[in-house]
Amino acid sequence: MVPGIPVLAQDISLRHDLDGKALDTLATLVLRFNDELKGKGRVLLQDSRGLENRNALPQLALLDPGDSMEFFAGQPRFRPLHEVMREAGLKFDAAQFYPQVADAVDDASGRIQALPLGLALPVLLSNRAALRKAGLDPDLPVRTWWELQKVAGAIYADGSKCPLTTSRFAWVHVENVATQAGEAVVAQGGRGDNKVVVNGMVNVKHLALLASWQKSRYFHYSGPGREGNQRFLSGECAMLTGESSLYAEAKRAGIDVGIGPLPYYDDVYAAKPADVLPDGAGLWVLAGHKKDDYQLAARFMAFLLRPEVQKEWVLATSYLPMTPGAVTALRDSGIPTSLLDAAQKRLSVSNKGSTRAKHGPIRDRLHEFLGEEVAFVWTSGRPAKEALDNTVRRVNDATASPAGAPTTSRKP
Repeated sequence: MVPGIPVLAQDISLRHDLDGKALDTLATLVLRFNDELKGKGRVLLQDSRGLENRNALPQLALLDPGDSMEFFAGQPRFRPLHEVMREAGLKFDAAQFYPQVADAVDDASGRIQALPLGLALPVLLSNRAALRKAGLDPDLPVRTWWELQKVAGAIYADGSKCPLTTSRFAWVHVENVATQAGEAVVAQGGRGDNKVVVNGMVNVKHLALLASWQKSRYFHYSGPGREGNQRFLSGECAMLTGESSLYAEAKRAGIDVGIGPLPYYDDVYAAKPADVLPDGAGLWVLAGHKKDDYQLAARFMAFLLRPEVQKEWVLATSYLPMTPGAVTALRDSGIPTSLLDAAQKRLSVSNKGSTRAKHGPIRDRLHEFLGEEVAFVWTSGRPAKEALDNTVRRVNDATASPAGAPTTSRKP
């Protein structure tokens, strides 16, 4: 406990949609935190999937804000975490996080908006047994999208009905493909406001390639969210581009799972295949609650930042460590040193000059409108460039500041 800061006898709720090992671990950590408070407060877990009344908002929610409609009856307001921690008198600095981790949850001024508890990297996951059945070497790295096309073709020729699917399409196949090629996701417009620019050459080429794979049955689009995860976990699909955190769940499902970096285009000048964007669920604080609630929420955030707590969470979930202290704690955990070194190297890269889309209206609209536009690519053969041009126009029209209005950033 932190001296000088009282904790009153009260309950706050944490809404989530976890299950399995991740839920078990979170429940264990919550119990430990509650025990430390010795009856002076409690965090209560609340499963979003069984709620009768979604209008009664919790104090905390573990989610990507883009999933807000599934968690709540509408779009709630969130309080910036840096503000909550400051008001509670707890030390909290963006510099304690890895730069790339902070970049996933900060605002345009570098202030942390949520605790980056559920972040992952985009990767290529494979069912090694399916690759061996197709006569492929599962230990042979798949570096580029062109190499992945050959692998998917061989799996299809072997009789698989789903060689490759994906989850979180906008993040994996638009934001990260652009970043690997050195192209911006968001750029500053003429009036100083931010504009989405994901209709560049590499994104058009990539979406057109995926459309050709869809026609050839090499690639199966499962939806804009995490719909593809279950198709991979069930064994229906041999490969998945998605979140690195799914690795632990695939292992527990009994899959001989392989994991490799997200493929890239080696024919793009100065490509940077390692420049991928951590992303995922954050622990967000909801607005509209009492001061004492926020003080207890701040204490829980501080608890989750302890290196030994992060170690337990990362080992159970495969989510990314948030701080260098967490990686140090993980050194004796049995995780291969090479993996920890690779994660630390990527997460330590400066986020100066970042062009990723921050949480808020621009990113929300990007994912929403892209999902609508690419649906026509798969179903009606709409050209990739037209779909991306439409996405960019719709996002920028929907988020444009009125003429003469200030262009300050909006909180999620």
